[in-house]
Amino acid sequence: MSLFKAASTVSALTLASRITGLLRDLLMAAFFGASALTDAFNVAFRIPNLFRRLFGEGAFSQAFVPALAHTREQRGEEVTRVLVDHVATVLAWVLLATCALGVLAAPLLVYALASGLQQEPRAFEAGVVMTRWMFPYIGFMSLVALSAGILNTWKRFAVPAATPVLLNLAMILAAWFGAPWFRSLGIEPIYAMAGGVMVGGVLQLAVQVPALRRIGLLPHIGLTWSRLKAAWADPGVRQIVGMMGPALLGVSVAQISLLINTQIASHLPSGSVTWLFYADRLMEFPTAMLGVALGVVLMPQLASARGAGDADRYSAMLDWGLRLVVLLAMPASVALLVFAQPLVATLFHYGAFRDADVLQVSVALGAYGVGLMGLVGIKVLAPGFYASQDMKTPVRIAVAVLVLTQLMNLAFVPLFRHAGLALSIGLGALLNAGWLLLGLRRRGSWTPSPGWWRFLLQVVAATVLLTLFLLWGASSFSWIGLRAEPLHRAALLAGLLVAAAAIYFAALWAAGLQLRQFVTRW
Repeated sequence: MSLFKAASTVSALTLASRITGLLRDLLMAAFFGASALTDAFNVAFRIPNLFRRLFGEGAFSQAFVPALAHTREQRGEEVTRVLVDHVATVLAWVLLATCALGVLAAPLLVYALASGLQQEPRAFEAGVVMTRWMFPYIGFMSLVALSAGILNTWKRFAVPAATPVLLNLAMILAAWFGAPWFRSLGIEPIYAMAGGVMVGGVLQLAVQVPALRRIGLLPHIGLTWSRLKAAWADPGVRQIVGMMGPALLGVSVAQISLLINTQIASHLPSGSVTWLFYADRLMEFPTAMLGVALGVVLMPQLASARGAGDADRYSAMLDWGLRLVVLLAMPASVALLVFAQPLVATLFHYGAFRDADVLQVSVALGAYGVGLMGLVGIKVLAPGFYASQDMKTPVRIAVAVLVLTQLMNLAFVPLFRHAGLALSIGLGALLNAGWLLLGLRRRGSWTPSPGWWRFLLQVVAATVLLTLFLLWGASSFSWIGLRAEPLHRAALLAGLLVAAAAIYFAALWAAGLQLRQFVTRW
């Protein structure tokens, strides 16, 4: 299977996930607008997501996938199956304890993440209640991360990439049917969204079971103390836990930055947390479709190449990923910078979502767009270290970037308020990616293939043409004024985006870029 085909599969399924996620956010924006209660939901939803990224998709995956690929490459599939059972057993016990503590500590967690919610006691109380409802979500999603690591290592990319759709569908149904029902019962409608999150978590875990059973790797979780002790005694488990230490620190740095930014936003004008949330959701389209898809495909293959001692294949896969980042993330970054208001107005400007909300989300989205190349690039560059089981270098870089990001907040937030937070994150991502790239180059893990300068000139020239066209499209129509004509506005946006893509790729073709070079086999 080609890297391009695998990445395209993950990207297409991720697009389906992001489209349903966008529909979910559109419904939430129309039903709930931007208020203290939506801030409370976003804070409450962020808390289990924060822990999930720490222990599930973050540190755990970064340690588990390389170890799993190395074990399979060097010791065979039977030993790998035993390792999977032992890792699942230890993880399940840790998650049980974590979820119980999280439910009990909900008030402290909400205060730590967004003490500014106390300005409106009803919002703070709602944040605590919804955190308690949703905290067990971390358990389901961490087990989903375990399943995804197994399936991706066996090159079964489709199910892990498609499962987020189930969360979005559950939350869409919660907004469409649950919120009105809660209102009729005299219950705050936003609580229905917390119920939708939990249902989505259960569904995502449930669909992993048949996929794992088909490849004979459905984990057997030990439910007794003796089984737990036996699992903990496995050297492979100890190795993964040892690798999780620095990986956890690295992921914690990113989450600490998010926590600080949310805390700052909670003290800005009401709605700031929600404005950042919607801008971040739009940023997830390019970062997930490009960065996450590439990272998911590259991580197990890089680890396999490292386990086999194939340095040339290792470098070639990194080079391929970096070229795709430049090819696709550069025009996407420009689109977010110059075309933010048309995107936000067309997607969210309905119901309770005001004109002012469009403007506030647009400036945050443009600020995020500054760092899109870095945000996507990190997803390719960091696996270059993790696959070699080097967790410490990315951590050192992340800690330094965290400090620099918060120093930028001191300068930008007084000037740009919530958009200053987004700008700091974007610039910090560029610094992080550049640092990682330099590290891989110096250690010889990545050697640029011939033709990079010509490739960059071709992409920059095509991007300039794209920028001029989007600037014209953004300024030639009253995107906010078209609120009363949503179908006309949506058709206009779609037509301009299709034309922009055609201009970009036609310019690349005219400049002599051969897109076939990206169809690479492993």
